Amino acid sequence: MRIAMMGSGGVGGFFGGRLAKAGYDVAFVARGSHLEAMRREGLAIESEAHGDIRIPKVKATADPAEVGPVDVVILSVKLWDTEDAARAIAPMVGPRTAVLSLQNGVVKDDILRRVYPGENLMGGVAYVATHISRPGVIHQTGTMQRIVVGEHDGTPSQRARELHEALAKSGVTAELSDDVRRSIWEKYVFLVALSGSTTAMRSPLGAIRANPASRAFFIELMRETVRVGRALGVALPEDYAEQRVKFMDGLPADMTSSMHHDLERGNRLEVPWLSGGVVALGEKAGVPTPANAAVNAVLALYAEGKKAR
Repeated sequence: MRIAMMGSGGVGGFFGGRLAKAGYDVAFVARGSHLEAMRREGLAIESEAHGDIRIPKVKATADPAEVGPVDVVILSVKLWDTEDAARAIAPMVGPRTAVLSLQNGVVKDDILRRVYPGENLMGGVAYVATHISRPGVIHQTGTMQRIVVGEHDGTPSQRARELHEALAKSGVTAELSDDVRRSIWEKYVFLVALSGSTTAMRSPLGAIRANPASRAFFIELMRETVRVGRALGVALPEDYAEQRVKFMDGLPADMTSSMHHDLERGNRLEVPWLSGGVVALGEKAGVPTPANAAVNAVLALYAEGKKAR
């Protein structure tokens, strides 16, 4: 199986690195100093929970045309780059290539459908806390390294089984889903709350869940997202937010979100697709979302990054 990672940061670099370490043929599409470091020194993953790994030599390029057609292209670019990235990966996409987005949000596959037919698209969602700590090095916080994949029509497929097997062999907790839309929304519920609270409050998860007011706000962010999803026909249990509280309490106290890292670095934020996405979808579904609207408003000045202010 030939795999290409379109975006080789915290998510793409981590899962692509695990697959490459397991012996799979992986090409990394990256840019800037991260790309140059990968070309010179390979790719490293630092993890207190699972141990460090290093892949001394990796295939890394800025040009998808150098890679050519592959079996699976995994996208993990920021959401605002989705359509441009979809067009850029065209040299790697053949008639039978699976295009799998591990991006945040719930509209990512709708954007990809503007470029590729449905038969190319596979649904998926990733759970991992990672970021680029320095060029060529991905740092993982906590123990989570899980991916859920599945076909959008719910049918089993050979390509989904093969990817599932590859991920499992790489040490990742991999699952096959027969309702991948629900799986994507299940992550969205928690991610909206994690990203919105840690970024708006400029605090890691431990401090937020320890304070009664901020803890209640976190849970309400989840509840609103569940109500919106259910109104749009997603098969989420009515008490799904409450079910995720135990998961929240089991995470490392120092855990934060990639959006919080982006805020600290003055980068553009994904808030229009996360809390802002809940607000927009809530308006469409007729569901009030005041908590997510508050996060969206608080972060509005920072959404385009430091250079835009």
